[in-house]
Amino acid sequence: MNSLRTKFYKDKANGKFMGVCAGIADYTGIDILWARIGMLTLMWLSGGVVFMAYLALGILAENKPSGMYADRQEEKFWQGVRQSPSRTAREVRADFRDIDRRLAAVEAYYVSSNPRLSDEIEKLR
Repeated sequence: MNSLRTKFYKDKANGKFMGVCAGIADYTGIDILWARIGMLTLMWLSGGVVFMAYLALGILAENKPSGMYADRQEEKFWQGVRQSPSRTAREVRADFRDIDRRLAAVEAYYVSSNPRLSDEIEKLR
């Protein structure tokens, strides 16, 4: 697994203060507004404990590398990996099974319409 894309980073480019909420939003795939509302709610309910944790994360977490994702689809994929690696693995396996099924259908189509090709394929097996 690529640890560069499964690690938590603060996201100063999209952040307001230290980039921790933006980093949480990027890591989990939730909207940044909800991450900020959740953080403010937790800070209000817990007093200073969550604020201290926020400051610690802001100081200790690394900045998100620029160009970490090629596109939005890759970003969504890695967020899915972080949320549920086993579900993502099942989805990738299902995608490969679908590709295999479609390739078999293409092969069957071309082999059925070309008996000489069918004979050549049988000789290879």
